[in-house]
Order: sequence, then structure tokens, then C-alpha cells
Amino acid sequence: MSSTISSSGSFDTVYAQLLTLRAPLLPPGKSTDPKLTDKISSLYIHPTLEAAFHLLNCDLPSAHFLVRHMQAAPMYEAMYLHGILHRIEGDYDNARAWYGNVADTEVFKKNWSSKEKGLEFIGKVEALNKKREGKREALEKESVEEIKNVIDHCVEKFGSGQMQDASVAWVQPEEAHRKMGQEMVSGGKGFRDF
Repeated sequence: MSSTISSSGSFDTVYAQLLTLRAPLLPPGKSTDPKLTDKISSLYIHPTLEAAFHLLNCDLPSAHFLVRHMQAAPMYEAMYLHGILHRIEGDYDNARAWYGNVADTEVFKKNWSSKEKGLEFIGKVEALNKKREGKREALEKESVEEIKNVIDHCVEKFGSGQMQDASVAWVQPEEAHRKMGQEMVSGGKGFRDF
């Protein structure tokens, strides 16, 4: 799999290249192709699309930075991507919580007929990661399809053109969520150590 992006670096070119990479399914440890991080960021696309592209590259820190700015209604697409991110990194309980938060949204329903189906997928990925049960190739395909469906939804809703000021997409979480997030980052109550 080559990871060279043409000098044009267009949305379609970068997206096509990302789809040639190994599917984001299990905790990657690092991005698949660190050189793509700048290419993705330089597209200046809607931050939900940028986050999804970073997920396809297994660049979880870049994706997480973006979705944390959009982790409240009405940015259900980013909330869903937040759940996908946690599924990929192996924080399955957090992923289940995010999937549950968006289970009744249009973007979630493009992938899953019910909340239970989405949670079942997380369970299958968890079984593969923890017990080596399941068929990795089939789950990788399903993981990519899930992200592609979110991307298609976001392109329909936001377009794939440049967005000079991404801050217009940021939302402020409710106070309880803001405090919870702060404790996760600086209060030692989170899954990750930064």
C-alpha cells in the first residue's frame, strides 16, 4: 500500500488514499501514515470530515482534538465519530456511551438499524481485541464502511469544500459535561494518560 498523496491534495485524492490504508479497528499505537496528518489538516474541510479522515489514518490524537470541540448537540456527527474513536482505541465502555447518545440520530441510523446493532458491533470488536474471537477482516470492512457512511452523511450535510473558520462548528457542552471532561483530562478520571 503506497501512502503518497498527489501534490494536488484534493478532498477526493486524500480520501481515496486513506481508503487504501489498513482499516481502523483495533488500538493502533500510532497513525498509519504520519505524513498524511498535515495533508488532511491542509484540506480545511469541515471538522467532522477532518476528524473522520484522521480516524481512517488511525491518527486518534488529531481526531480527538477535533471531536472534543463538537461533543454536544447539535453536532451528532462529531459525537458519533467520538464513539468510533473510542471503539478504535479500545475504550469500549466510552464508545458504548457515545453510540447510545446518538442512537436516535440520522447519521447513526445510516449504519445501524438500532442502538443494539451498533453496540453489538462494539462487542464483536472488543471480543477480537481481548479474546482474539471473531473474523478480523470482516470487522475491518465493517469499520471502514461505518466511517465511510459518516463521511457520506457529512459531505451531504456540510459539503467537501474548504472551510476557512472551523470554529463556527464548535459547540459548547453543558456545564456538567464540561466538568466531566476537565476531570478526565486533568483530574485523573480518564481512560488515557496524557
